[in-house]
Amino acid sequence: MANRIEKVGVLGAGVMGAGIAAHVANAGVPVVLLDIVPKSTEDGPPSDRSVIARNAIERMKKAKPAPFMHSKNARLITPGNLEDDLELLADCDWIVEAVLERPDVKQQVYRKIDAVRKSGSVVSSNTSTIPLEHLVDGMPEAFAADFLITHFFNPPRYMRLLELVTGDDTHSDAVDAVRDFCDRRLGKSVVDCKDTPGFIANRVGTFWIEVATREAIDLGLTVEETDAIAGKPMGLPKTGIFGLLDLVGLDLGPHIAASLLATLPAKDAYRDIHREEPLIQRMIETGLIGRKGKGGFYRMDRSRGKTLQAIDLKSGEYRDQVKPSLESLKASRQGGLRALVEHSDRGGQFAWNMLSHTLSYAASLVPEIADSPALVDEAMRTGYSWTSGPFELIDQLGPAWFANRLREEDREVPTLLDAVGEGTFYRTTDGRLQVFGVDGTYRDLERPEGVLLLADLRRAGKPVERNGSASLWDLDDGVLCLEFHTKMNALDDGVVRMVGRALELIDGDRWKALVLYNEGSNFSVGANIGLALFAANIGLWDVISEGGAAGQQAFTALQSSSFPVVGAPSGMALGGGCEILLHCDAIQAHAETYMGLVEVGVGVVPGWGGCKEMITRWATNPRRPGGPMPPVAKVFELISTATVSTSADEARDHLFLRPDDRVTMNRDRLLADAKARALELHAAGYEPPTKVEITLPGPTGRAALSSAVAGFRASGMATAHDEVVANRLAVVLTGGDTDITETVSEETLLRLEREAFLDLVKTPATLARIEHMLETGKPLRN
Repeated sequence: MANRIEKVGVLGAGVMGAGIAAHVANAGVPVVLLDIVPKSTEDGPPSDRSVIARNAIERMKKAKPAPFMHSKNARLITPGNLEDDLELLADCDWIVEAVLERPDVKQQVYRKIDAVRKSGSVVSSNTSTIPLEHLVDGMPEAFAADFLITHFFNPPRYMRLLELVTGDDTHSDAVDAVRDFCDRRLGKSVVDCKDTPGFIANRVGTFWIEVATREAIDLGLTVEETDAIAGKPMGLPKTGIFGLLDLVGLDLGPHIAASLLATLPAKDAYRDIHREEPLIQRMIETGLIGRKGKGGFYRMDRSRGKTLQAIDLKSGEYRDQVKPSLESLKASRQGGLRALVEHSDRGGQFAWNMLSHTLSYAASLVPEIADSPALVDEAMRTGYSWTSGPFELIDQLGPAWFANRLREEDREVPTLLDAVGEGTFYRTTDGRLQVFGVDGTYRDLERPEGVLLLADLRRAGKPVERNGSASLWDLDDGVLCLEFHTKMNALDDGVVRMVGRALELIDGDRWKALVLYNEGSNFSVGANIGLALFAANIGLWDVISEGGAAGQQAFTALQSSSFPVVGAPSGMALGGGCEILLHCDAIQAHAETYMGLVEVGVGVVPGWGGCKEMITRWATNPRRPGGPMPPVAKVFELISTATVSTSADEARDHLFLRPDDRVTMNRDRLLADAKARALELHAAGYEPPTKVEITLPGPTGRAALSSAVAGFRASGMATAHDEVVANRLAVVLTGGDTDITETVSEETLLRLEREAFLDLVKTPATLARIEHMLETGKPLRN
């Protein structure tokens, strides 16, 4: 590739500019962050003159959700200012502008950049509103050839969408370099947009939010009713409309609206639905702009024990939150989206009014804003966190049904919707996903090179084997994939049996490696504790004991198998989900992987080899302090506090990931990377790891840990049952009845795990924790 990006400059250290810089640093790439010199420091020393950029970095170190995947990444950012430090841009391969949304201000910055940048460097704007042709108007031809728009979504670390807009003069090398870097290094879903107002996501998303707000107020819905409908039942963000507005800030809306009204075509439908809501204006004026203000549509009344309140859309006064009860919501749970929009109550009316306007608007914008419906859907999924994009939602309703209902209401049917007729926008033909185009034909939906998805394998064929909990898929080249598909990918006896079946198959001639992977929101939230509760309630202790032993045996067999096993997690990998990964030969983790042994939250200890793996990893860690207690104390801390890594990068600190485990930034590339890693291990002449024996302190170490726990209990930092669980954990981690003159085998540690788990699950306090977790999703402090 002609333009390889190894260093980046970001101009503008506001929320977006600083967030972009942090995420570039997350990719391990050096970045320069520049901003203006504040008037108050114009005559001060150089360090003071760069205070805006320096303060932005310091704020991000403390921010939640964290812009940095690891605190050390902040060191990759060099702060500076636009007057003294422009020369720092001279060796940057890509320079991102994220300054004030005014063309004149941006062009002043571009002229400064152009004076110092190297030949062939790429310059882009993070603008969300200004057309590219306005940004490069009057700029040199060479600058325009290296210029494009890269619109990130906030927060840049977590929102996958990057809208890419190019001009007629933009060099293909510049486009290819930025696309590849944002895809592979930043993990973005890069969507090509036309140079139109709001591009794709904000054009559709702003329309959707304003329609929803208007219809909720006009139909007399409550905040809670609105968010219950405009959320999970429609595959929209679970925050709903008003929760989303609180999250992003109510004060942002008027700025986006003003920009769209200034640039949209005269007959655009947005002009018809837009109106200024007096309630929202009053809220902004009084500082009720959402989570970053004094409250929003929701707020916490801390004077009454953190009581959650919602605003009354008619009076503007706060009241205690009320759980919505609408017949249309019940209908949607039985009959899906169509049943919701066909229901006659105000919830059904709201659902239809909101969706019909939003979906018909989206359909009317292709090909104006994008060349394909698939691009619009991808933008809304990755930029606004919709589960299904507008055209996928139309397919759920039925395009012909949707068009006919629009006609019945004397509303215009978009040309593209009319053209698809009795068909659908997506279909599967010969195992390939196809999308309906503006030319009236279907085309295969092409994946970028290096993307491998189980969703595509599922369309093309059947699994090698399947039960109700897990499936085995053939990834070609001799690699088998084990997929969990239980609720939240919780591990149960069906998953354990499929692990055993995978071991049997790969011991044959056809396969040579195994990958553990799925495409759920979370890799696995842990073992199915509901099964343990059921067995405990009727005294089936043998069943619980056998289940623990079966899990240990399956995971140990994975670890000692004659072929490489690669874990490929994304999202949460907790409890048993973490334990199965600890037994893999290698992990290829998505960057947003959150790993931890959290079993103490339900009153037990890790029982499928998690204690054994963590204590052996820390005991054999060459960088640990000397003596038998430091590794014991560290693992005790990690497990007893249910520590969960906030990223794959941070998981290395806890040894959930080892130094040679790898990270994939783009979720869609995870399976292909894991498969490649498995084949690499096989080609290198894979040998299973040897079993480890370690020295542990026994009762003396246990006494030290118990004393520490008693101190936490006395100070109120630990509960009575926390102390019970921690003391049983201490027995396991110190090796039981051993001492530093003896070695402890893996088998002994596994036995101690099983015994501790079974003892704890027999206690009423542990059963209360399990039951509370199942009912509320939250841990019980008892």
